[in-house]
Amino acid sequence: MDGGAQYNPRTVEEVFRDFKGRRAGMIKALTTDVEEFYQQCDPEKENLCLYGFPSEQWEVNLPAEEVPPELPEPALGINFARDGMQEKDWLSLVAVHSDAWLLAVAFYFGSRFGFDKADRKRLFNMINDLPTIFEVVTGAAKKQVKEKSSVSNHSSNKSKPSSKAKGSESQGKYLKTSQIKDDEEGLDEEDEDEHGETLCGACGENYASDEFWICCDICEKWFHGKCVKITPARAEHIKQYKCPSCSNKRARP
Repeated sequence: MDGGAQYNPRTVEEVFRDFKGRRAGMIKALTTDVEEFYQQCDPEKENLCLYGFPSEQWEVNLPAEEVPPELPEPALGINFARDGMQEKDWLSLVAVHSDAWLLAVAFYFGSRFGFDKADRKRLFNMINDLPTIFEVVTGAAKKQVKEKSSVSNHSSNKSKPSSKAKGSESQGKYLKTSQIKDDEEGLDEEDEDEHGETLCGACGENYASDEFWICCDICEKWFHGKCVKITPARAEHIKQYKCPSCSNKRARP
């Protein structure tokens, strides 16, 4: 397995970039690509691992043959538990092990290239500012945002008008970037904080005011338009939006 063997980040920023790329790939496997990931984790196959790559891609494959491996290895045999538990619980378990592997890889690079105490602390703080894969997959990160904002949240912030024209008076499935500016001055900072902590259900990244977002009508998770391949023009013609995960859901034995 060449999960980063040919690319060795040497600075804190490079290691963090490597971490984010691998993390994005694994989140994709467990959310937007979950149907494909589920099918690849056949319990009848040998011990399989979930790998994330700096290129934001993922792969289910056998562990590395070399001993010791070039990088720490992810959890072995994730496919064996697939049919022995509920899908959401199995995905949560894979997410936890994926978080542990990402930290192991990041601090492997830190040790290999001699990061001192200050560098290690800075790297950890950068990583810790991102929600874990487990939090993204289970929706815990979104719940934390809701709980934080519920005290001062107004009913208008939660309303979802049927019109979906970006930039119009009713933003529908979009994060309301223009509405933030139109709200009373006393509420501006609260709304911006709430939106700023909204996480994409596909990549797990935070909200940015210059990006197009869309909300799934089924699971109510928010997504970057680019992550789910939805443009503002296309969204105007969607009466009920279903994210890739909800669209692919089917009853499983």
